[in-house]
Amino acid sequence: MVIILKELADKIENHGMSCYPEECCGIILGKTDGGKRIVSDVFELHNYQEENRRRRFFVTPGEYMRAERIATEKGLELLGFYHSHPDHPAIPSEFDREHALPWFTYVVLAVDRGEAKVMTAWELSESRDKFLERHLSVEQNLRDSADVGKRAGPV
Repeated sequence: MVIILKELADKIENHGMSCYPEECCGIILGKTDGGKRIVSDVFELHNYQEENRRRRFFVTPGEYMRAERIATEKGLELLGFYHSHPDHPAIPSEFDREHALPWFTYVVLAVDRGEAKVMTAWELSESRDKFLERHLSVEQNLRDSADVGKRAGPV
């Protein structure tokens, strides 16, 4: 399960809409609590993809190192990355799978004609052959982590 504050989900949506028709990308920071990933911050990254930015994003090694540094400075874990899919479903592409790493969470936002629509969360299987969808719960506030997400439905 991936738990994210509404204000952070809104930040991802706004980033996706502002970059439309190109893909946006950013980092997801937080903590792991048992089987839950609790997102407590997100940061925008520049999409360094040189070609076909409507269908691809690229995070440079320098940006990845900056993401790790931000996580360390905040006492958080780098849980993963988010990106948008302009005019495509919020399902990771084959290109996404080929460039993903197991353990990280990948949040994908569908942006349809400039409007944020569906947000999903995924993790790459250990065998790296497929993505596994994770329940994404958008919360107004983070209560005791034992209670978070018990009554929330899919987003």
